[in-house]
Amino acid sequence: MSIRNFDALFAPRSIALIGASNEPGSVGSVLVDNLVSGGFAGRIMLVNPHAREIHGRQCHRSVEMLPEVPDLAVIATPARTVPGIIAALGERGCCAAIVISAGLGETVDGATLRQQVLDAARPHLMRIVGPNCLGLISPAAGINASFAHLMPRAGDIALVSQSGAMLTSVIDWADERRIGFSHLLSVGDMSDVDFGDMLDYLATDRTTRSILLYVENVTEAQKFLSAARLAARSMPVLVIKAGRSAAGARAAQSHTGALAGSDVVYDAAFRRAGILRVREIEELFEAAATLASGVRISGDRLTILTNGGGAGVLAVDALESDGGRLARLSDAGIAELDGVLPPTWSRANPVDIIGDATPERYGAALDILMKERESDAILVINCPTAVADGMEAGRRVAAIAKRRPRFPVLTNWLGGTSAAPVRDLFAAEKVATFDSPEKAIRAFTHLVEYKRNQELLLETPSAGVAIGHEDIASAQELIETVRQDGRTILSEYEAKRLLATFGIPTVTTRMASDVDGAVACFEAMGGPAVLKIVSAEISHKSDAGGVRLNIGSAQEMRESAEAMLEAVRAYAPHARIDGFTVQPMIVRDGAYELIAGIAPDPTFGPVILFGRGGKAAEVIGDRAIGLPPLNSVLAREMIRATRISKLLAGYRDVAPVAFDALADVLVRLSELAVHLPDVAELDINPLLADAEGVLALDARISLHAAGTARVAPSIRPYPRELERAVELRNGERFVLRPIRPEDEEPLVEMAARCTQEDLRLRFMAPMKALPHQTAARFSQIDYHREMALVAVEPGSAYGQGPIYGVARLVSDPENEAAEFAVLVRSDMKGRGLGYRLLSEILAYGRKRGLHRVYGEVLRENVTMLQMARDLGFRADRTEDFSETAHVTIEFDRSADA
Repeated sequence: MSIRNFDALFAPRSIALIGASNEPGSVGSVLVDNLVSGGFAGRIMLVNPHAREIHGRQCHRSVEMLPEVPDLAVIATPARTVPGIIAALGERGCCAAIVISAGLGETVDGATLRQQVLDAARPHLMRIVGPNCLGLISPAAGINASFAHLMPRAGDIALVSQSGAMLTSVIDWADERRIGFSHLLSVGDMSDVDFGDMLDYLATDRTTRSILLYVENVTEAQKFLSAARLAARSMPVLVIKAGRSAAGARAAQSHTGALAGSDVVYDAAFRRAGILRVREIEELFEAAATLASGVRISGDRLTILTNGGGAGVLAVDALESDGGRLARLSDAGIAELDGVLPPTWSRANPVDIIGDATPERYGAALDILMKERESDAILVINCPTAVADGMEAGRRVAAIAKRRPRFPVLTNWLGGTSAAPVRDLFAAEKVATFDSPEKAIRAFTHLVEYKRNQELLLETPSAGVAIGHEDIASAQELIETVRQDGRTILSEYEAKRLLATFGIPTVTTRMASDVDGAVACFEAMGGPAVLKIVSAEISHKSDAGGVRLNIGSAQEMRESAEAMLEAVRAYAPHARIDGFTVQPMIVRDGAYELIAGIAPDPTFGPVILFGRGGKAAEVIGDRAIGLPPLNSVLAREMIRATRISKLLAGYRDVAPVAFDALADVLVRLSELAVHLPDVAELDINPLLADAEGVLALDARISLHAAGTARVAPSIRPYPRELERAVELRNGERFVLRPIRPEDEEPLVEMAARCTQEDLRLRFMAPMKALPHQTAARFSQIDYHREMALVAVEPGSAYGQGPIYGVARLVSDPENEAAEFAVLVRSDMKGRGLGYRLLSEILAYGRKRGLHRVYGEVLRENVTMLQMARDLGFRADRTEDFSETAHVTIEFDRSADA
């Protein structure tokens, strides 16, 4: 990830257009008009070897003849000329270029033109937008480096799109509704600048308050998710993803692989990042309007105020369909409404104020409803009538909504000719407005879902699971044994052994090589029993007659085994049969058959699947997808996302299943996916679940073929390799390890045991305790871009036991510099723990490849300043009256090399 030289893109002092043209209607001509008319205050220079003047402005014959070095270049020339132009610009010191030209996929002299462009730009650290893009528009800066047909209004919404056509469509739509933008960028083929880079930049852009993305594909998943998670913590991020069909579908070895299609994986990735996905272009427009109004939702309870009962019913139907809730009116609220509404009003939600509702009646009712504590938002609906003035009612609603700008008010003025001017009024006043109740409800539930995604980022998980090094080594040995046998599919017996190694409950299973062995297993185990065929070449045993249930005697076992061999050989005559497995017949009345597993995704790496299991798992298609690593919160959210979760939660006299045990299985599967990258697909089906717990009855595991490229997890997992035991000079021993999400409570307890003075010195402001949001942010870190090492007692479980100190590094997107911070529990000061923590985090930063680590330290914090000096930091010279000292240490990269 990198936002290097993005100032040249978004705040250039001068712009050069290479490919400017006098030909009417050409891209080069439109670009000239847009650049000149956009209002850019800097210098605009035109380049065309065949013209001295274009549109009345001086034109230069080449990049070399430009009177000054442009910060930004816009290129609209034939594809074969682009690499040479980029090289010339780089030599002159240009920092960024937007390549409008298409056709750079052509191979010339052994490399694509696209690659030649990157090769030419790289030595100069020059940034490339495109190729094959519409360009860049930053309305506030007067930059219109695009061939769009309109100059958008200035606003606070940023739009990044792979499709130029989508960008122009949004511009046209937004212009009609007076919606403004901070930046609009068409990234095109994303040879260099991509979504991850743009999210990193926009997350800290002061002119942007929300981000819209039009995505066709993600190219660097880890980079994208890391940047998206950061951006979504600071502002709303919405995405529309094209290509919802199962383009990634393939012949899978398991139910899990078949169910985990590419689009549902994108869904899971967006949720994990805290991004709200919308499904259709119109929804993106609606979301843009809602965001432009500044509406923010605190819950899912909606009050509906309407002058038409039918419209209110339609809104309620849509609300229930989309998962929202009607707010309950308080007795006091109803009594107050009785005083301003006619006796025939509905006296319930929806609040129907009757068809002859005047502007005054709308205003009085809305004013009362906005005070209702159990309401999170209000939808105001108006049906046109001949006895009431819809425009005046709209003005009254807009005026009251502006009195309490933090309370969400959505509006729906139904109709065409008479309603359109009122909707224009709402748009001008930045009150969210829609032309149907269904669209308004959809916008509301979008915001509810967005809020839920944000809350998931801050929920504290329970203590995490710890898989022992010995268990991981044992599992790897088992996989190696399978590979040495020339196989990529584990037998059922081997698969269950692997699951048991990771702590997943499995039914006792014995292996038999022939019929006599199956009988012997039965005699040792007793009945009733289950017999299954063992063959790496038969994916679904039941389809081949390879499963027999409820076998009650040794003789029945022999007959079943012989019949099974005959049936399987008829089904797959050439399949290699390795024997049978025998296991006890598990009868748990009321238990649910579920499916859980792992599948590979070509973009996001391994994914975890959960849903309804059994033979019809693929037909029913009730499943949820998650990205590893999972924790208890994320696992429970996966379960909640399935339809069967309503049954699993219990109903009437049916007890709920053991949710903790079920979530634990998903967490352990995610650990397996992280620690065993050789596993391609894993299928537990059925996974029995009831109030007593969970049990894997059948399992199938396939491995990646030798030499196959494996996509790593798209979210960097917990870096267990950084755990290490240390001993201080006084003999005290600690374990230093990376912080985990479940460490939030111990982190809060650590802060509680610090003096207020120590907290002030650390946070440079008065602080009595760590609030939940701060503690969650500090413990749920992105290991891709930051690190925090905590000091804990040897042998303490994750998320349990005290934390005695923490050292933190937060790096920039370039991975060049990082800011450090250290806090040691007040009663542990003076023992050398802070010095050791800072030493270890610096060693990590050096190994990570950082060039510089810096920090801001209060001058009165003499202990920290002395420790920094002892470790090699230098303090920048600042004015004596400054309260803080800026300390820096630089790493000698040549010494490491």
